[in-house]
Amino acid sequence: MTDIMEAKRTAPPIRVRGLRKSFGNQKVLDGIDLEVATGETVSVLGQSGTGKSVLLKILIGLQQPDSGSICIHGRDIAGLSRKELNEIRKKIGFLFQNSALYDSLTVEENVAFPLEHLGEMTLVERKRHVRELLSTVGLKEGFDKLPSQISGGMQKRVGLARALALSPDILLFDEPTAGLDPITASEIDALMLKIQKERNVASIVVTHDLPSARAVSDRLAVMRKGKILVQGSFEDLQESKDKFVVQFLNRGE
Repeated sequence: MTDIMEAKRTAPPIRVRGLRKSFGNQKVLDGIDLEVATGETVSVLGQSGTGKSVLLKILIGLQQPDSGSICIHGRDIAGLSRKELNEIRKKIGFLFQNSALYDSLTVEENVAFPLEHLGEMTLVERKRHVRELLSTVGLKEGFDKLPSQISGGMQKRVGLARALALSPDILLFDEPTAGLDPITASEIDALMLKIQKERNVASIVVTHDLPSARAVSDRLAVMRKGKILVQGSFEDLQESKDKFVVQFLNRGE
């Protein structure tokens, strides 16, 4: 038992091995290997339809792989009961591409939503915690507004505050700068870096935005046809001789 516990302490927060997923005859993931260490941000790049978002959904148990393993803090999530999976999900924050805020809830209520069913905070404590989270992402007013009443950039900030509500040690970002103007996208990048520095989380960023990936990532992984072609620093990728990687990097400049 001691050896098992030690293995879990020393295992990376995220370890994916031989991950495969198909929908009918379409191979979406075809043998993905990926690790993310504590305090590390890895951006997964590639064209639409290469399986990047499917990878994130499998990591949080929204979809099941056909084969391979997904270990979160040394624990393979395949075959876990719903209760066990939900316990693991509490330590994973997810920022959806469209922020996925509840239209009928205010900014403050959206951020408070993950906390309401835990029963670990009083109403006053929960309200204070939510205000602190909103302040962390740069929002100090407008708490009573609905998502439709705020900009896309502010919606991303609210979505990020909600992702942080349960103090996760893993963050997953699905196209965090999609649909944003360059200035707002840079602000979101800076916010992601700030949170990474303060919280030392393990992060995966799925994105088409190469400048954003360069700004926030320790390592980049380029996917094509369900496989990771190359991974490493941006400088490592620039040295790649793979024609697709060269074309992808040039297109992103």
